[in-house]
Formats: sequence, C-alpha cells, structure tokens
Amino acid sequence: MTPIDLMANAESRPLRIVIPGGSGQVGQVLARHFQLRGHHVTVLTRSPYTAPWQTVHWDGDQINQSGSWTEHLEGADVCINLAGRSVNCRYHAANREAIYHSRIRTTALLGEVIAGLADPPRIWLNASTATIYRHALDRAMDEAAGELGGHELIAKNRRAPDTWNFSIGVAKDWEAVFFAAETPRTRKVALRSAIVMSPSPGNAFAILLNLVRVGLGGKQGNGRQFVSWIHEQDFARAVEFLIAHEELAGPVNIAAPNPLPNREFMAALRDAWGMPNGLPAPAPLIEIAAFFLRTESELVLKSRRAVPGRLLDAGFMFDFPEWPDAAEDLVDRWRHRHD
Repeated sequence: MTPIDLMANAESRPLRIVIPGGSGQVGQVLARHFQLRGHHVTVLTRSPYTAPWQTVHWDGDQINQSGSWTEHLEGADVCINLAGRSVNCRYHAANREAIYHSRIRTTALLGEVIAGLADPPRIWLNASTATIYRHALDRAMDEAAGELGGHELIAKNRRAPDTWNFSIGVAKDWEAVFFAAETPRTRKVALRSAIVMSPSPGNAFAILLNLVRVGLGGKQGNGRQFVSWIHEQDFARAVEFLIAHEELAGPVNIAAPNPLPNREFMAALRDAWGMPNGLPAPAPLIEIAAFFLRTESELVLKSRRAVPGRLLDAGFMFDFPEWPDAAEDLVDRWRHRHD
C-alpha cells in the first residue's frame, strides 16, 4: 500500500490503530474516539482490561524483549505511543528513574520493532509534552520559534528549579530517541501536548474543579503564569487530523490556540461552576501542599504558553479554542457524567 491520506482511505476500510500505553485517561479518550468511528483499536497495556476495544499485554519497558504484542504492529496503519509513568509524583531518585526510563526505553523498543517489520505502520505518533518549552510569560511558543527550556531565568537572579529542568530534560531525550529511530517507511510526529481536559475523575480537570467546588479555586501562585490546555474532543480530533495529513511530520503542539494566565483560567472555571469566589493559593502554600500530596509544584507554577502553529497553518479548526467555552462544556458533562 502506497502512502496516501489514511483517513480518506478509511472511507473504504477501517484503520488498524495500535496504542501502546493506552490504558490511561488520554489513551482511553483516543481509543473511544476511534472505536466509535469504526476503526479497529488495540491498546497495549501491562494489565489488560475489559473494554469495547482490544487490549493486549505488553512488556514495553524491557528493551530487546519483545513479545506477541509485536504482531499487532505488523500491518497496522497507525501507532500512537503514550507509554510513560505518570509525572504526578514527587521527583525523588526512584521516581525520576521510572519517569525517564518508562519513556526512553519504550520509545527505543518501538523504534527497533517498527524498523524490523515487513509492513510497518504508516504513521507513528509519539507522546511528548509542551513542558519542553521554557517558562514563558513574555510570548507564545510555537514549533517554529518556540524556545526549549532548561536552566532559564524565571525571575530576577532566579533560575528554573531542578525539578523543572528534569522534566525538560526528559522531554528532550524522549524526542531525541524517537526521531533517532530508523523507520524510513513510517512518518513520525511528536505530540507536544498541553494538559488534556476531560470530565473524568482523577485527572487534572477533576482536581481543579474540586478546588473550585470547595471554595479554593482562586489563583495559584501569583496567577500570572500561563496555562496551556486542550479539550479532550479537540485532542482526539487533532490526532485524527495528523493521521490524515501526511505532509505533517516532526514536533507538533497539541494545545488550544489561546492559553491564558492562571488567574483568568481559574476565574473562568469558577464562572462555569457558578462559584463567585475562590481562595488563592500562594506559591509557598503550593510547595507545602505538593509535598503532602506527593506531587510537584511545577505542574501549576510553571508558565506554559504553547500554541498550535502547525495545526493552525494546516487548517485545523478547534471546536473549543477558548477556555471559558471549554470550561462550560466540561462542567456540564461533569454534572451529567452519571446520566
């Protein structure tokens, strides 16, 4: 089969889509999206579960030890690798090692496997992160002119903390091993994703909404740091768009086109819920709370101002380009999630 517009080809047959590490929130968003559109979805996971799509056990963190899961990549149309330990934890030595190797090893292994297939996927999309860009208050960061982070000044005489530099280093090495894989028959796209907002328990949106509901949904830190986000519906549609547009390869920002300061972000979420006020959380309090919640303050204090330059240039239209509209939709779906 010659390289063609895969989604157009899907009008005559379903696509075979394999999602390594797809058992988490984002993986389920994509699996559900493509399954509902009639495609054949296989999620590779350490713990297979019951779902409307196929789930298969894999050992993706053990390089050079492939298994029967590789058979599902042979002849597949699309591979979407989302494997990686959650970053919602304290960055002590053991967790840093797990975060790093769960991304680097799985990506390297997939590169080896895909390179050796007789009929490899036509496109391989690999998770990355908008965290790769520097702490940005002054301007937006697109793929062409965005500045990668690492040890940058974040205030007068103050450089980015070690935890921020660790996250950026992981992102850089993750993309490096991905693009170094010799897969000439497979187009590759690194998904530099912002926070995917979904009305599901346990994710970022749920945590922020819970703060609003109990009156703690004020600004975090000084409130000037930018929040890059994307509605789950647009996230899935953007991935579908990338599959369809074979001219797109390399890093792509998967983020809504209008990031906004934290104070405005939280105000819009309060408005959507109907909560007029929210107590602010100063940076020192966030540091203390992060310690007791066993997470890192970077997740709310770093200014992420990524914008989707390549998607917009290619003609992608967002259903939810503005946060207030997205927040209204997500809150409504949260209220009716058990209906």
